Formats: sequence, C-alpha cells, structure tokens
Amino acid sequence: MEREFVREQLYQKYIMPTKEKKDNCIGIEIEMPIINLEKKAVDFSVVHKITNSFMEQFQFQVVGRDEEDNIYSILDSVHGDILSYDCSYNNLELSLGKEKELITIHQRFLSYYHFLQEEFGKYHYTLTGMGVNPYRIYNHNVPIPNGRYRMLFHHLHSYKKYDLPMFFHHYPEFGTFSSASQVQLDVNYEELLTTIHAFTKVEPIKAILFSNSVLLEEQEELLCCRDMLWENSTQGVNPHNVGMFDCTFESEEDLLSYIESTSIYCVERGDKYINFPPINIVEYFNRPYVEGEYYENGAYKSIRIVPQIEDFQYLRTFKFEDLTFRGTIEFRSVCCQPIKDCMTVAAFHLGLKNRLQELDELLKQDHVIYHHGYTAEELRKMFVRSELPSFIDKEKLYKLVRDILELAKEGLISRGYGEESMLKPLFERMENQTNPAKRMLELRKQGTDLQEIILEYA
Repeated sequence: MEREFVREQLYQKYIMPTKEKKDNCIGIEIEMPIINLEKKAVDFSVVHKITNSFMEQFQFQVVGRDEEDNIYSILDSVHGDILSYDCSYNNLELSLGKEKELITIHQRFLSYYHFLQEEFGKYHYTLTGMGVNPYRIYNHNVPIPNGRYRMLFHHLHSYKKYDLPMFFHHYPEFGTFSSASQVQLDVNYEELLTTIHAFTKVEPIKAILFSNSVLLEEQEELLCCRDMLWENSTQGVNPHNVGMFDCTFESEEDLLSYIESTSIYCVERGDKYINFPPINIVEYFNRPYVEGEYYENGAYKSIRIVPQIEDFQYLRTFKFEDLTFRGTIEFRSVCCQPIKDCMTVAAFHLGLKNRLQELDELLKQDHVIYHHGYTAEELRKMFVRSELPSFIDKEKLYKLVRDILELAKEGLISRGYGEESMLKPLFERMENQTNPAKRMLELRKQGTDLQEIILEYA
C-alpha cells in the first residue's frame, strides 16, 4: 500500500472522530488487584463464582468466555458498564459507561464495588486500591486462557530474543499484577494539539500526586513503577508506542507523522492471534508478507501472513495521552488509587480539561520545574522516584501543585455538578506533600503490617 493511503487511513481512524460533534462525556476504567488475605494464590474458581453472582445481581450479559468456558467479560447493556479481568484473573476491571458527570458514575461504581467486596469477603479475599498487587509473589501470574491474552503474555516474554540497545526488566508477567486508573474524555479537533501539549507537560505533577505502584522489597525507590514496566518491556521496543510525547506538534500533520512512526505487533486471522516483532505501521503495509507465530495445541507455530486493510484495527499504542478511534483522549499514566479516592483521577483530568487554555499558559510560563534543561519526559522519570532532584525547590513545587489543583477545581465548579468535592484528597496530599506510594512506605517504616495497609487502601 502507498504511504499516502496508509496516512489517509490513520487520518480517518484518529483525526476524523475528533471533528464529530461531542457531548463532552466521561468514561472511566478502574483496575483493582484481587488479594487472598491468607497469603496464598488467588483461587480462580472463587473468582468465577463471584463473577456469576455479580452477573445475576446486576443483570449483566456475557460478552467473553475463555477457552475453558469461564467468563472473563460481562456487560450492562443499559449503561455500557463492563466487568472484566485484565490480562489475568488476579486483576478485576470495572469500566464505567460514558456519562456527562462524575456523580452518577461514582454511584454505580460504589454499588458494584460494595457487592464485590461482600462476595470476596466470604472467602477472606479483598479488592484493594494499589497499582501493584502487594501479594503478587503468592499468585499464579498466568494469563487468561484466550487468544488475546496468551498472545500478549507470549509477546512480553519474548524480550530475550531482542538484541537492542535498551534495558529490559525481568517482569514480563507485569500485566497480571499491575493495575491502573484510566479516564477517557471527549476531545474536539480545535483543542486536540493543545490538550496533548498541556497534559504532557502536567505529567510530572501527576507523578507527585498519584504515584501508587511500588515493587515492595525490590525497587522501593520507584514510587510509580508502572512507567518502567511498560517502557522497558517489548511494548517499548518502539518507544513511540508507550510513555510520553517527547516532541511538540505544530499541526495535525506533525501528529499524523508521529502516529505513522508507531508500530504494530499482532493481528488476527480467523480465530488465531498472530504475533510478530513490532513493525512500523507504514513499513508493515509495504511488505508483501510478514512472518509471525500463533499458538495451537500447546505449541507456537510459524505462519506467513499478507497485510490487509482490516489490520489497522490492531494498531494500538499505550501513550500517557492516547488518542483513540472514538474521538477521545485516554489518560493512561495513573496507578489504581486507594478506593476512597477512586474518582480523583477523573476529576483532576476533567477539571483541567475545562481550564485547558489556562493550564497551557501556566505551564508555558513555569520556571519551577521547567526551564532547567529537562523535558517533561525527563522530569516525569525523576518525579516518580522517592527523592526529588536537587534543583527543585520543594516549597515552590507544591505551590505549583496547588495552582494546578485550583485550576482543576475552578473547571469542575464551572460545570455545576458538585464534582469539585472529589478533588479534596488531592489537596490533602498537596498539603502533606505525599501520595499513596509515599504513605504506604511510611506506614511500613513505622511497623504497620502490610495487610492493614491493603485493607486501608481497600
């Protein structure tokens, strides 16, 4: 296929939806680790029983079964809410269907969450609000037995095959024990580039406020290890597929060129997921064929495929600000938060989006973290660590955090739904100069039992 054709397909997939009329809706996804409080592996048969109980209680419909006929995804057709398991049956995800305001979403989340906690409690289990499963060492960290998650697990475990000048961590099963809190917001074409630029520059501040994924007993200096888990895996073989935008887009042509630089690593043919080393999307469609592999009867087999136009649907990136085919931006850089604070992520992004120009101007003029020779991406990598860099004035930093939170609050107040109350935990974190990861480590230092912290964050 000619490059112009590929570019037009990418334009239709990513740019055109932003030109459609928007209702300014919100979609939220909250992943939560499942904890066996007896410090044993999560029994997946317990998970399946609870899934069935939930389905009966809330009248959800089955939309996904694995190869062993167990349910991994169910849908409420009225609101579009989905209960699913992300990567493995150790990680439960509630995806809340789009609404125009957060209060309604929060009420539905709490209804689901309280029922699930009551059911899990019968087995001495709990869900909790942490970005890394603190009991991962006890679990069977295996993928859901279906084509997609087996392929992904295989892809992540293939890192030893690469001879590249990059560091690979040794946690290829990280999808089975890491949990995120993600929000999708409608984005208009006129604000697309400003949204990407402004929210990219606020990423270091998000590290200060939201970090909540620590590899206990291993890399405790990293307060938000999720960045590293994604970027230093096979998902990051092409760094343009993950993390932050490290360049400025002057036009939609610049953004399209960036999307052109991303890679595809899997497709489907029939009922088979086919995996191959990441290939730049333009190069992929220029090839007469691609060599890949698929799983069948307990083994991986080689296959040669011809690129097809339908393969565009398998191009998926994992940027912190991810432009989707729905005309939304999905904000993906935040760990799962303590459950009592679960709406802070959506409230923060929604409020700032409603004060986009002011946020953009504030960060353009900032000299507290910017104009010291570091990019937003470099600052984010510094700020996810337990110690701030020496050039940062801590008092001025938290003054900047306050200014950004005040902007978010103003943005929510102007909406008139009372959503600004959901920012209160973030103001408390700012006042105490802490975040969930720091608090967990401090409690551990004081001698608090890990299980007490798990229950507090639940």
